[in-house]
Amino acid sequence: MASKKDMRRADLAIPYVEPPKNDSDGDLGGTMSSTMPMAAMFMRNRMVGWVAFVFSFQTWLAETPAQKKKASTPAYTSVLMSLMALVVTYLPLFMPPPAARAPAAPAPAPAPGA
Repeated sequence: MASKKDMRRADLAIPYVEPPKNDSDGDLGGTMSSTMPMAAMFMRNRMVGWVAFVFSFQTWLAETPAQKKKASTPAYTSVLMSLMALVVTYLPLFMPPPAARAPAAPAPAPAPGA
């Protein structure tokens, strides 16, 4: 402990370099705009349907030319999917489900002595 000299070597230090941004990183808006319409259709929740429409419309408006080249499907398909989700969620208003049948009458009691 007699020598408290700095043992680090400056010639071996490597400066930090930020890695380049990877083009394969997906965007959260695209993921939300493609999965939320399906969730709205499965749950028949109108609020989720409207949120899906807003997300998909914003994703469509914010689409860059680089994203257009890279994407396998255009962004307007997610807008159409979210509109379909809204149609599915509002469909019971225009075509109500059939009324439930009244429960069947109970079977008559057996005849005595038979």
